Amino acid sequence: MQVYLKIHSQGGTEVIAVCDNDLLNKELCEDNFKLKISNDFYGGKLIDIDEAINILAISSNFNIIGNNIIRKAIKSGIINESIIKKINNIPLALKMIF
Repeated sequence: MQVYLKIHSQGGTEVIAVCDNDLLNKELCEDNFKLKISNDFYGGKLIDIDEAINILAISSNFNIIGNNIIRKAIKSGIINESIIKKINNIPLALKMIF
Protein backbone atom coordinates (compact mmCIF):
# COMPACT_ATOMS: atom_id res chain seq x y z
CA MET A 1 0.00 0.00 0.00
CA GLN A 2 1.34 3.46 -0.89
CA VAL A 3 0.77 7.02 0.32
CA TYR A 4 1.93 10.46 -0.77
CA LEU A 5 4.37 12.14 1.60
CA LYS A 6 5.73 15.67 1.38
CA ILE A 7 8.05 17.44 3.81
CA HIS A 8 7.54 21.17 4.28
CA SER A 9 10.45 23.06 5.87
CA GLN A 10 10.36 26.62 7.11
CA GLY A 11 12.53 28.36 9.66
CA GLY A 12 13.97 25.14 11.04
CA THR A 13 10.55 23.53 11.47
CA GLU A 14 9.30 20.62 9.41
CA VAL A 15 5.73 19.56 8.81
CA ILE A 16 5.12 16.16 7.24
CA ALA A 17 2.01 15.90 5.05
CA VAL A 18 0.72 12.41 4.21
CA CYS A 19 -2.40 11.28 2.37
CA ASP A 20 -3.70 7.99 1.04
CA ASN A 21 -2.80 7.72 -2.65
CA ASP A 22 -6.45 7.73 -3.79
CA LEU A 23 -7.19 11.07 -2.09
CA LEU A 24 -4.66 13.32 -3.82
CA ASN A 25 -6.33 16.27 -5.61
CA LYS A 26 -9.75 15.54 -4.11
CA GLU A 27 -11.88 18.11 -2.35
CA LEU A 28 -13.96 17.25 0.69
CA CYS A 29 -16.87 19.41 1.83
CA GLU A 30 -19.05 19.06 4.89
CA ASP A 31 -21.31 21.79 6.26
CA ASN A 32 -19.22 24.99 6.05
CA PHE A 33 -15.88 23.18 6.02
CA LYS A 34 -13.95 22.54 2.82
CA LEU A 35 -10.63 20.69 2.55
CA LYS A 36 -8.66 20.36 -0.67
CA ILE A 37 -6.12 17.55 -0.60
CA SER A 38 -3.88 19.42 -2.98
CA ASN A 39 -0.83 18.31 -4.87
CA ASP A 40 0.96 21.42 -3.55
CA PHE A 41 0.60 20.35 0.08
CA TYR A 42 0.40 16.53 -0.01
CA GLY A 43 1.76 15.57 -3.42
CA GLY A 44 5.32 14.74 -2.67
CA LYS A 45 6.74 11.29 -3.11
CA LEU A 46 4.61 8.16 -3.51
CA ILE A 47 6.09 5.77 -0.93
CA ASP A 48 5.25 2.57 0.93
CA ILE A 49 2.96 3.17 3.91
CA ASP A 50 5.45 1.50 6.29
CA GLU A 51 8.16 3.95 5.21
CA ALA A 52 5.75 6.83 5.88
CA ILE A 53 5.00 5.45 9.35
CA ASN A 54 8.74 5.32 10.15
CA ILE A 55 9.05 8.99 9.17
CA LEU A 56 5.94 10.03 11.11
CA ALA A 57 7.15 8.18 14.21
CA ILE A 58 10.08 10.60 14.58
CA SER A 59 8.24 13.73 13.45
CA SER A 60 7.08 16.49 15.80
CA ASN A 61 4.64 17.97 13.29
CA PHE A 62 2.41 16.22 10.81
CA ASN A 63 -0.87 16.39 8.94
CA ILE A 64 -2.27 13.03 7.80
CA ILE A 65 -5.49 12.12 6.04
CA GLY A 66 -7.03 8.89 4.79
CA ASN A 67 -8.36 5.59 6.10
CA ASN A 68 -5.17 3.65 5.42
CA ILE A 69 -2.59 6.04 6.91
CA ILE A 70 -4.77 6.82 9.95
CA ARG A 71 -5.44 3.12 10.64
CA LYS A 72 -1.71 2.33 10.37
CA ALA A 73 -0.74 5.32 12.55
CA ILE A 74 -3.14 4.18 15.29
CA LYS A 75 -1.92 0.58 15.06
CA SER A 76 1.70 1.80 15.27
CA GLY A 77 0.96 3.94 18.35
CA ILE A 78 1.83 7.22 16.61
CA ILE A 79 -1.60 8.73 17.26
CA ASN A 80 -4.48 8.04 19.59
CA GLU A 81 -7.94 7.48 18.18
CA SER A 82 -9.29 10.34 20.31
CA ILE A 83 -7.55 13.02 18.18
CA ILE A 84 -9.07 11.92 14.89
CA LYS A 85 -11.52 14.22 13.12
CA LYS A 86 -13.57 13.31 10.05
CA ILE A 87 -14.80 15.13 6.99
CA ASN A 88 -17.09 13.22 4.62
CA ASN A 89 -16.26 10.18 6.74
CA ILE A 90 -12.54 10.49 5.84
CA PRO A 91 -10.35 10.56 8.97
CA LEU A 92 -7.62 13.13 9.50
CA ALA A 93 -5.20 13.95 12.31
CA LEU A 94 -2.73 16.68 13.14
CA LYS A 95 0.25 16.67 15.47
CA MET A 96 2.02 19.93 16.27
CA ILE A 97 4.67 20.36 18.94
CA PHE A 98 6.18 23.83 19.34
